[in-house]
Amino acid sequence: MQLALNQLAAHLHQGLRPLYTLHGDEPLLQQEAADAIRSAARAQGYTERSSFTVAGAHFDWGAVRAAGGAQSLFADKQILEIRVPSGKPGKDGSAALQQLAQAAVGNDSTLTLVLLPRLDKTTKTGAWFGALDGHGVSVQIDPVERAQLPAWIAQRLAAQGQRVVAGEEGQRTLAFFADRVEGNLLAAHQEIQKLALLHPPGELGWAQIEAAVLNVARYDVFKLSEAVLAGQVVRVQRMLDGLQAEGEAAVLVHWALAEDIRALKRVKDAMNAGRPLPMALRENRIWGHKERQYERLLPHAEDAALARLLQSAHLVDGIVKGLKVPAWPQEPWQALQRLALQLCAVAAGPAGAGAGTARPAC
Repeated sequence: MQLALNQLAAHLHQGLRPLYTLHGDEPLLQQEAADAIRSAARAQGYTERSSFTVAGAHFDWGAVRAAGGAQSLFADKQILEIRVPSGKPGKDGSAALQQLAQAAVGNDSTLTLVLLPRLDKTTKTGAWFGALDGHGVSVQIDPVERAQLPAWIAQRLAAQGQRVVAGEEGQRTLAFFADRVEGNLLAAHQEIQKLALLHPPGELGWAQIEAAVLNVARYDVFKLSEAVLAGQVVRVQRMLDGLQAEGEAAVLVHWALAEDIRALKRVKDAMNAGRPLPMALRENRIWGHKERQYERLLPHAEDAALARLLQSAHLVDGIVKGLKVPAWPQEPWQALQRLALQLCAVAAGPAGAGAGTARPAC
């Protein structure tokens, strides 16, 4: 049984199931979901807890099976918690998880909680995950994307009795807050809690949040790719600065940008050859959110602009590897910024496609 994260609280209020699986790459939200399940279990008499973390190929799954089948000497009910940080339990683990899932049916003495990272589509169609999902409740924990972050912050502030100023000023304040904590939800949670310590319940102004909230944003090259394809110039510049400050390899950043440029060119060439856009995207394995970005961008992208981007990507490849290229910055991160802004210009639409720069879109 699959359950959305925002449905978990109502589900627990109605009653517990004997098996829960939480999977996702957002540690804060997974921890909060696990805490909610444990709290509900303790309220219903699950007073003992056994915890196992699967590490290495020689992990003893027999101990997990034994804990799941053992009767407590001191309590009628127990929580069995299994963490699989790699998301790959192996052959023995697969068999053990299937056995535990089957044993959970109708078992009111042991509540099993399985904690997993984000799983790919192949893993979720495997026998062991199918058993966990089929015999219990599985909750997929998705990250809070940048567009959702201001609302998430406002909701968390409201939970502690605080709010930003109403109207446009409040929206700017939330956007500023989101910029400072993007990609680092644990730190965002801490910054929100800090505001509760610094200020009483009620309204918070821009100055109060600006003075209190630290810049704890964390970025990755995949989010950079999304921002570039959306034409978000200001955000792209901020992310490049952040990636450089965090010590990310310039070669990796170039790879992410060049991969998008090459993919855009391949899909556009397929369209010019008569392929419908959806078919061209499928043939080039463009899926999900990026598929929607390509669908928006490609119809107005000019062949000449994509050819210039491809040539620029080739030149910047040399720069990040130490070569000097006339008329280009010799510092790798400056060259990466120019390349990213050129791609932003194409993403921004016909007006910016040939100019080499783009107007802020965020």
